[in-house]
Amino acid sequence: MAMAGLYRRILPSPPAVEFASSEGKQLFSEALVNGTMEGFFKLISYFQTQSEPAYCGLASLAVVLNALGIDPGRKWKGPWRWFDESMFDCCEPLEKVKAEGITFGKVTCLARCAGAKVEAFRANQTSIDDFRKHVINCVSSEDCHLITSYHRGAFLQTGTGHFSPIGGYHPGKDMALILDVARFKYPPHWVPLPLLWEAMNTIDEATGHHRGFMLVSKLQRAPSLLYTLSCKHESWVGISTYLLDEVPRLLESEGINTVQKVLSVIFTFLPSNVGEFVKWIAEVRRQEEGAARLSDEEKGRLTIKEMVIKQIHETEMFACVQEWLSSESPCCRKALSILGCNNNLPQVAACVCCQGAELLTGWLGPANAFCCKESCVRSLNGEDSSTVISGKVVAGNSEQGVDVLVPTAQVKGQICCDSKQSDIIRTHPESSDVLTALLLALPPTTWIVLKENQVLKRISHLVSIENLPIILQEEVLHLRRQLLLLKRCKDNRLDEELGEPS
Repeated sequence: MAMAGLYRRILPSPPAVEFASSEGKQLFSEALVNGTMEGFFKLISYFQTQSEPAYCGLASLAVVLNALGIDPGRKWKGPWRWFDESMFDCCEPLEKVKAEGITFGKVTCLARCAGAKVEAFRANQTSIDDFRKHVINCVSSEDCHLITSYHRGAFLQTGTGHFSPIGGYHPGKDMALILDVARFKYPPHWVPLPLLWEAMNTIDEATGHHRGFMLVSKLQRAPSLLYTLSCKHESWVGISTYLLDEVPRLLESEGINTVQKVLSVIFTFLPSNVGEFVKWIAEVRRQEEGAARLSDEEKGRLTIKEMVIKQIHETEMFACVQEWLSSESPCCRKALSILGCNNNLPQVAACVCCQGAELLTGWLGPANAFCCKESCVRSLNGEDSSTVISGKVVAGNSEQGVDVLVPTAQVKGQICCDSKQSDIIRTHPESSDVLTALLLALPPTTWIVLKENQVLKRISHLVSIENLPIILQEEVLHLRRQLLLLKRCKDNRLDEELGEPS
């Protein structure tokens, strides 16, 4: 019986020039001398073929993010953290991408969710001269890469919309090198830049918007220092709806005349799975891999995390949250239960040790299969601030030794909004920290509905980021950007709003 199938396509040339041809090699050599192939080597080192016919956007993103050396913060396979197409599942279900492809706005959102800095441009909102300048800047550096969204028809190629990174530029010939991630179809090829511009200056029928290009680079510091929002669970839609839409409606009620009543309104109706939405980030390592001392890199990350904790505890909002949590009201107990908070460090560590063992061993079995056999709190380097929880975790017949690097800080205790600071205490991330960070991250428009002017004035002061230290400002703004990106995603407005959330 015959078997139907396709094996590659003949690259239409002209207009394209195959990278591996004599002419393509000559273009490469001349561009290399000119200094406009600097980004090529990083990209080609991490280049991959898209694993599904409709995964061009996801594959382009994986290549670029790995080339930039961005840590995905989640495992790929086994213990390894590595960007793969299968990990871009927060803005669009992968099954839908596999069937329909993905839009320009959603690829932009995925890049931001992954921790990259992104500048996105539609062809009808910029010019070919600006595009050429951006291409030259990106290919002349290893610190920024350009992904283009274009229509293959302009190059006489089969297919329609496509994504691929740009690997180089020849200024004399005004040609760009497309590193086509559909290598099963076409090899990398040089194309005239004006023709690439025409291919981008087309309308994607799925959205009604023009195609374009995006500049992807690495943030100066990891986007999540201590806290992050997780959209890996289906519940994120309901939680983001509550925080961004329902909370302002609740605050419009009459009789909210104190800060404590504001907190009660917000925390009393927290969705039941908010504990899966906002988390603090713990770092884990195998005991056999861990040295007796913290590495400079580990020390640096812990120092920043500890600074965030200290700065949160020094905010007036934290004092108000502490006062509310200490009220022992049914609403308070319910909020703590919803958050799944247990502020006992050894018990928290036992839970995180199990999560860490699951991650490090690449466990694919049932959830909650690990059990923490033993754990102890110790310090490394003889420094009180370097707290490590060491545990032995078992699952069936296997056993894994895990170290959890826990950020802790010495802060002055606070018990209410107007109280004086009391004794110095030692703390790790707790429920009150999470709630405080969440309140600070809510958009400023959340509070303007409050009807009592004195309460509005007080809350506005408590949540003002202008009053926060710079590191805590960045932490709060990161969480706020995450919230606003999730709102765009929930409202299906990713293609209408390409810019960074303001």
